[in-house]
Amino acid sequence: MDNLARQLKVLAEPNRLRIVDLLMEGVQCNCELGDALGMAPNLISHHLRILREVGLVDVERDAVDARWVYYSINRSTLAELAQVFGAFFDPARIKERHPACGPQGSPIQLEPMTAIIA
Repeated sequence: MDNLARQLKVLAEPNRLRIVDLLMEGVQCNCELGDALGMAPNLISHHLRILREVGLVDVERDAVDARWVYYSINRSTLAELAQVFGAFFDPARIKERHPACGPQGSPIQLEPMTAIIA
């Protein structure tokens, strides 16, 4: 539960969600992300660092020129997040339940709005 909350908190930031959306299209470098989002490189790097800390983004340096860094979605973390998120918000989890409080522990009977207004 704590890990799901932490990942959702990270993804709740709109720029991070946009970055994840772009990375779903495939590997990107910082400059490509910055151009697509109209953001400064240092701001892109900040968001990528946070996404990497929760395991959603992987980083790889270019084999020929290590100054170039490429980012991608961590597929296993994404698959786990999708499974946990889907299971948590599955409508089949909702159970029929009536509160134990109130008159005889019965469901609350609401009168139609027309009767209240009239």
